[in-house]
Amino acid sequence: MLLSDHDLRQIDEMYLKSLGSEDLIGVSIRMLNDLKEARDRLNQNPGNSSRPPSSREPWVVAQIKEEGEGEELEVEESEEDIALEKVDLEGVSSAEDKAEDKVAEVSVAEEKKDPQKKGSASGEGRKPGKQKGASGCGRTQKLPVTNEVIHRAHECAACGRELGEEAEFIARTGHYVIDIELGSETEPGIRVINTKHIYGDTICSCGHATRTQPHRCQKESEWDVELTEWHIVGPLLMALICCLALRMKLSRPRIRELLSEWIGLYLSVGTINQCIHEAGRAVAPVEDQLIEEVIKSDLLHVDETSWKEKGKPFWLWVFCTATVVLYVIGFRSKETIENLLGDAFMGWLMSDGYQVYRRYKNRLRCWAHLLRKARGLYESLDKEAQPFGEKTLEVLNTLMEAIYQARQGPGENLVDKYRKLLEQFRLLCETYQNAKHEKTRALAREFLNDWEAIFLVLLYPHLPLTNNEAEQALRHWVILRKLCYGTRTKQGSKAFTLLASVIDTCRKRNISPWQYLSKTISLRRQGQDALPIPSAL
Repeated sequence: MLLSDHDLRQIDEMYLKSLGSEDLIGVSIRMLNDLKEARDRLNQNPGNSSRPPSSREPWVVAQIKEEGEGEELEVEESEEDIALEKVDLEGVSSAEDKAEDKVAEVSVAEEKKDPQKKGSASGEGRKPGKQKGASGCGRTQKLPVTNEVIHRAHECAACGRELGEEAEFIARTGHYVIDIELGSETEPGIRVINTKHIYGDTICSCGHATRTQPHRCQKESEWDVELTEWHIVGPLLMALICCLALRMKLSRPRIRELLSEWIGLYLSVGTINQCIHEAGRAVAPVEDQLIEEVIKSDLLHVDETSWKEKGKPFWLWVFCTATVVLYVIGFRSKETIENLLGDAFMGWLMSDGYQVYRRYKNRLRCWAHLLRKARGLYESLDKEAQPFGEKTLEVLNTLMEAIYQARQGPGENLVDKYRKLLEQFRLLCETYQNAKHEKTRALAREFLNDWEAIFLVLLYPHLPLTNNEAEQALRHWVILRKLCYGTRTKQGSKAFTLLASVIDTCRKRNISPWQYLSKTISLRRQGQDALPIPSAL
């Protein structure tokens, strides 16, 4: 809608008669567009929109039933929903009436005790803001104002005329934003700034007052935290808090302690936690960009590690390419990887021996896992395990040396060159696949099940032999998991994976994640789209 309730209250017959022909046409066009949109909304019903059948008025439901239109099941469901809605509304009305009666009783009692308080319920003689002695608490730290920003309207909401600096401005509301300012190369350091933002009415020559207010983003089903300009913490300070929490692995109380003792700024633990969640919501749209780049990648490293959400067992997945790192928290199941990659991924997939990866044809196996298992068998005290472990180490070391030489030289067909060695080793694995020793039996079967994925690198020596890229990406967050024991809510898990993905992706591309995060938060608070992460510098 182009005109708000505040705008419409000012438009009356006298105002319209006072306008010139051009201004009158401009206002009429805006009112016409709003009228059409309002009429379209009014005409919405379950047949032409996503409204549920229960949203029909009772008399419409009765008429449909009489005329025999629609299915009986749908009419019955609508009647039940209407009955339930009626019960709910009656319960709400009853509760509201009781609450109003209670407030009235308290007001009367206060007036009897102190006649000067009479009229406070209606707002007369009452100062704006939190009242002295009221429950709750406000900010106790008063910082000096370092800057003042007046938010004027740039265009009249009624006639559409541009409003310049000479237009009259009447302040109506305002708020403070605490942020940090980074120093320069010659004067490094961090400076705390406190900016006062003022909003109000800008008066047009046509007589209309266009009001400005801090932008508030619409609510999203996945997020309880609000994304708004009406926030005491500025974008760069919020990025610093995310850095302390995720990169420096500090708890919320330790962040509060550091801010208080080193830069003289006091923020509550709740505000700090809200900043981290709001930053996660701000970068949420970037996840689609990262997923798209992961699917289009030529080589993808995937790994997973355990994670807890409010004590419940989950898994932290990492999808790592040359320029993207994407984290996801979910179950350790094929649905998690299929929902993200699906059938669209056609590149090389490097992974461990988890069987859910076997559906991808161009799959590579990490040799580091196989070497560790073979070394464990070779150093085992079991007589059956030792010879198999020794032979496995000999085969893998021989092939690794050949792959290294092939990368340095012109390249040769390693499959034909070592065909006899591979045939002998396969027969050895078939012999030990039913061994009594459990780990020997498991390793032999692992080679047989993933034979092509393990030795496919002989055809393409330029491909990696290990999954170190994904394991190194997880190592930092494994340390954080040991310190914080995971996350506590679904929203916390979502914010963590989003911020971790943005931070590590920016670091891969040699971009400051904190500057990017600050700019994205600022744009998203204004209702604009999130910045795509730039390419590597």
